[in-house]
Amino acid sequence: MATEFSFDIVSEVDRMEVKNAFQQAVKELANRYDFKGSSAAIEESGNEIILTAEDDFRLSQVRDILFSKLVKREISAKMVEYGTVEPAKGMTVRQAVSFKEGLKMEEAKALSKMIKDEKFKVNSQVQGEQVRVSGKSKDDLQKVMAYVKGLDLPYAVKFTNFR
Repeated sequence: MATEFSFDIVSEVDRMEVKNAFQQAVKELANRYDFKGSSAAIEESGNEIILTAEDDFRLSQVRDILFSKLVKREISAKMVEYGTVEPAKGMTVRQAVSFKEGLKMEEAKALSKMIKDEKFKVNSQVQGEQVRVSGKSKDDLQKVMAYVKGLDLPYAVKFTNFR
């Protein structure tokens, strides 16, 4: 039996779920009656999703379709970053949607400090874009997980690499 248990706190998006949400949004856009004959589109471009429509109103509807599909696939709204609306070819407008990946060093340090300030019987250390929390008791680690879930952080967190 292990003498010390640990887990990692990360901020990353599940790419497969994003792809599924993207495909569902494309399917809904193709089937919606109010978008028949319009040039509204949702396209994948590398790590971004590009939304295109005739005007700002239609673009906001396309954005809502994509957002609803992302939420249904349990992708946090804190992970989604919308670019600026810019004019595109043929009197249309376009907007890029990207996803935040990884904890910044300052965010990871602040999260580690919050855990240490609560005086849990665990150690937390920053490892690149993640925070490793380790302790002798699984119960202490579960208390830390509940504490972190309860925090109102400006970024979404996941728990991975349980040992």
